[in-house]
Amino acid sequence: MQFLLLGVIFILALFAIHFSNKRGIPALLLFIVLGMVFGAIGLEFEDFKFSYNFSTVALMVIMFYGGFGTNWNMAKPVAKEAIILSSLGVVATALITGLFLHYVLEFKLLEGMLIGSIVGSTDYASVSNILRSKNLNLKYNTAPLLELESGSNDPTAYTMTMVFLALITGSKVSAPILILSQMAFGIAMGFIFAYIIGKLIKKLPIEADGLYAVFMVSAMLITYSATDYLGGNGYLALYILGIYLGNMEFKGKRDIVFFFDGFTQIIQIGLFFILGLLSDFTKFIYTLPISFAIFAFMAIIARPAAVYGLMLPFRLKRNQLNIISLAGIRGAAAIAFAILAINGGTGFSVDIFHIVFGICVFSSLVQGSLMPPAAKKWDMLDPNDTVLKTFNYYQNKAEIGFLETKIHPESSLIGSQVKDLNLTFDFIVAKIERNGETIVPRGHVTLQENDVIVLGGEVHFDESGQDLIEFTIPKGHQWADKYIKDLDLPHDRLVVMIQREGSHVIVPAGDTMLLEDDKVILLKTEHKSE
Repeated sequence: MQFLLLGVIFILALFAIHFSNKRGIPALLLFIVLGMVFGAIGLEFEDFKFSYNFSTVALMVIMFYGGFGTNWNMAKPVAKEAIILSSLGVVATALITGLFLHYVLEFKLLEGMLIGSIVGSTDYASVSNILRSKNLNLKYNTAPLLELESGSNDPTAYTMTMVFLALITGSKVSAPILILSQMAFGIAMGFIFAYIIGKLIKKLPIEADGLYAVFMVSAMLITYSATDYLGGNGYLALYILGIYLGNMEFKGKRDIVFFFDGFTQIIQIGLFFILGLLSDFTKFIYTLPISFAIFAFMAIIARPAAVYGLMLPFRLKRNQLNIISLAGIRGAAAIAFAILAINGGTGFSVDIFHIVFGICVFSSLVQGSLMPPAAKKWDMLDPNDTVLKTFNYYQNKAEIGFLETKIHPESSLIGSQVKDLNLTFDFIVAKIERNGETIVPRGHVTLQENDVIVLGGEVHFDESGQDLIEFTIPKGHQWADKYIKDLDLPHDRLVVMIQREGSHVIVPAGDTMLLEDDKVILLKTEHKSE
């Protein structure tokens, strides 16, 4: 009977996902409502300890995959703004909200600050779901900014929650030391494990389908556990690990993407359904007025104040600031942190879980539903592009890939027209970048020096991986400062590509000189050249 019920729940969840994608309503809200309905009809569940452990695993997956799906090339131009919002923005929002709870709603000061910290971060799953399901390609690089901010701000909220919990419980841990250790170890361990795992995934002899996903899950668990053991922020380390690996190219990457797509959906369904079950409908209704007051204050005052204040030096456009303020949707992390507070063993004067629960429901319903029409009303939509590229979407999931090349000063293509290009394979000229502007590649367009040509076509990864050798020329190596024609290469070796500092790709010729730190790709054949 239990398995039958589980099957029915997942089928209903699939319908909820379809409805969410079609209507743009965050799936979080629908799964929570589904859990509350099952709770109301008699399915009892009150295990806060299990719920916290499950939510920890869910946040680990969401944080890692949020980073893995981040296209760093798209996010890099707005990285400063996003990082400021994900750190100082969370702190400002939490403190402003905490003061409101204390001075207006008359909460105890530390409890008010704790609740403000719990709901201080925005929900990556909800924000990304709305952007993708409605294809909200926002102008001025706003979509990458929101993606990077919402994906990286949970660690700050977690650290603040830990600090105020320590103050409430009377722990002797120093708040500054706690904050410093959380951030320092989180960042350091994230980069250390990213580097190690990045090297391992290219060297390990993983052959069977699906084992890359097993390796990635193992790496994720090790990174979080080791960081947490040292007193660092495991979520932050996982996000850094995800960004680093997600922007690498390696065999098996597509398998990982499809695995985590399904796994993330399942883990979110389970998390939000459990949270819905965990709630008491009577208590939820009782705390709704307080939850609504806090939500309204955060949406109208706290979030906009933090966004407008912190973004002042960057001179963002007013409509852009409006949409960033509106996108401050609260979700899974907030409810998980509320469970963390309850499991702390301290009695509170208010029902923190149901207050936070109500805030997230209102935020998902109101802000999530308003995002698409608000973006249109504020003229923030760019109809000539797609937001999907913000999520590493083309290269990792689609069968279509893109190759970028530059017309160098001595190229034979200078003066050629697009219609005259001899594209023997199934590629098309997707676009031309010239002096910072995009040129539509019509047939009569003439190629010029320094044009950047983007070719599009069907992608197939080299499945064998056996015949291509990647080699970086170290300092003092015999190949450094030598022409390719002067290399004493074996008969079954051929230099097919050179990657130089700054990701500059060089097509090798006999008179091409190799330099220190060049990445050389060699083709290895099993028979003599004819």
